[in-house]
Amino acid sequence: MSGFESKLSLYTGMINDKLEKIINIPDAPERIVYEAMRYSLLAGGKRIRPVLTAAVAEMLGGSLDDAVTAGCAVELIHTYSLIHDDLPCMDNDDLRRGKPTCHKAFPENIALLAGDGLLNMAFELLSAPGSFKTIDCGGSLALIRCLASASGVRGMIGGQVIDLESENKQDVTLDNLTGMHGKKTGALIEAAAVMGCIVSGFTDENCHEILQIRRFSANLGLAFQIKDDILDVTGDEGSLGKPVGSDEAGGKNTYVTMLGIGGADARLREKTDAAVAALNFFGDRACFLRELADALLRREN
Repeated sequence: MSGFESKLSLYTGMINDKLEKIINIPDAPERIVYEAMRYSLLAGGKRIRPVLTAAVAEMLGGSLDDAVTAGCAVELIHTYSLIHDDLPCMDNDDLRRGKPTCHKAFPENIALLAGDGLLNMAFELLSAPGSFKTIDCGGSLALIRCLASASGVRGMIGGQVIDLESENKQDVTLDNLTGMHGKKTGALIEAAAVMGCIVSGFTDENCHEILQIRRFSANLGLAFQIKDDILDVTGDEGSLGKPVGSDEAGGKNTYVTMLGIGGADARLREKTDAAVAALNFFGDRACFLRELADALLRREN
């Protein structure tokens, strides 16, 4: 196992252990919604967002334990968004992470409420006394503000609305597409990375550390989405854990429909290179993040 793989395994192991402990199923009338929340949260996944939080914090000298806690809050938000994205009123998908989607495994109304529950639990985690060892109330508030903004109408939700409004439309430009994905996918990835800065004591939005991490993660987020668009055409359901060809079937504009596979791949490499270039500010400390960007470029799921 390489040094990168060993570090990635450490991060994901800590994250999964923490997520396992976050949701306990009570013996209560509302038990089913806890079961649905836990089902989706523990269904697997790459955990890229909390890994970013952990890696950035460790690079900057922050507490790894506190970074994992903050990153798990991001993962709660991400999982809620996947549950809602899969609902019949949205993308109407049957498979997620190789398992039936939440609304297929549970009643649709329970799946909707499970997403709501995960959303609220994220902010419970960030604000609970004792959640962090090295962060004061001001730091907790900065984390909450960062995550709320990225996941709200100025970020992920706004991007999702633009995506819905753009379906089956021919006048969507590449700039429109990039702006939409910067919100829908990129905002939460960017927030996860910036939260690693906040955990490490960097809370001034104009400090060099946050500015460079924003530049890195904004480009990484776009690269991640471009790769998803490519895999929706070139991947297979077994590897992806979800249906392929769903973008075309849903009338969605993607980097592949606009640029073709070759053009999308070139844009993917351009954004990955831009992300890696932003890490020059951190020198050798950013070795793991550089390798992570390369691994995401080459991923098959």
